[in-house]
Amino acid sequence: IPRGGEALIRKVVETSTIPVIKHAKGVCHVYVDEFADLAMAQRIVVNAKCQRPATCNAMETLLVHQAAAKAFLPAAAAELQQRGVELRGDERTRALVPSAKPASEEDWFAEYLDLILAVRVVDSLDAAVEHIGRYGSAHSDAIVTRDHGRAMRFLREVDSAAVYVNAS
Repeated sequence: IPRGGEALIRKVVETSTIPVIKHAKGVCHVYVDEFADLAMAQRIVVNAKCQRPATCNAMETLLVHQAAAKAFLPAAAAELQQRGVELRGDERTRALVPSAKPASEEDWFAEYLDLILAVRVVDSLDAAVEHIGRYGSAHSDAIVTRDHGRAMRFLREVDSAAVYVNAS
């Protein structure tokens, strides 16, 4: 749905004489856990943002566990930027990726539908789940981890229409 499509969706829901399934916004997250295969996580993140950035299930926010951030973010950011992605990060992200622009509070709520990505380093799985609960749109969210227990916890605690788990 192009920008401004939320008004169209509201109109359809309000005037429809048949049941409709709707979702007005896709603020989708990928969380790279401290136990992630970082090469796999990088492929997932690049695909989730770059394959079709104007779709409602494209990643809009990348969350990275602090224990993985130093090893993961510089290389992932370089590949994303090479593909034309503008990064907007919190202070910890910008310390590792100085070319990232500062993220504002509005960035965490943003559905860009473009090659723009908000990036935040989080302290824990709890912090990632909390961030998704506060800023997400309950559309599509994912975790990349090798820890089955953490993957299942993410699956239970993230309230989204589609929750993806990569726990290989």
